Amino acid sequence: MTAPQSELARDTLKNPYKLDFLDLGEKILERDIEQQLIKHITSFLLELGKGFSFVGQQVGLKIDDQDFYIDFLFYHIKLKCYVVIELKAMEFKAEFAGKINLYLSAVDDQMKTESDNPTIGLLLCKSKSEIIAEYALRGTTQPIGIAQYDLNKAIPDELEPNLPTIEKIEKELNASIKGDS
Repeated sequence: MTAPQSELARDTLKNPYKLDFLDLGEKILERDIEQQLIKHITSFLLELGKGFSFVGQQVGLKIDDQDFYIDFLFYHIKLKCYVVIELKAMEFKAEFAGKINLYLSAVDDQMKTESDNPTIGLLLCKSKSEIIAEYALRGTTQPIGIAQYDLNKAIPDELEPNLPTIEKIEKELNASIKGDS
């Protein structure tokens, strides 16, 4: 990846990603987050930023007669490359880097065209150790980012019952509008 391309890729990825639009409880499984992201794909695309185009979920790759599945595959229009996103409902582990590296190599070989830039990988994890992440990626030639996601709601659960519902606000607005006419 060229230096300007690399800088644009770095600017495109952020940390943390705010996923507070998801409807999730306390005990969260990876597949629950994935299903909610698909359900709220427009919000997810907005959180990812400009230029992302959704290609697919659980995109299959055949590697040496084995089946592998990418959690999310996007194409970035400005960067002109595929973006592989692997979702983890836990803290980053060093072995995740090897898996996403495998996916990036396979996408580059099987899907990328000559006009595309090298595929970028993004590991979205619940949390990460900066030192372990740095060591896991050191020496890797593939463009891989590791970011945390934040599921915190904008309004804490303990305050939510004390706030009016959307329906109540709409009713009061309609009443005040009718009263002003």
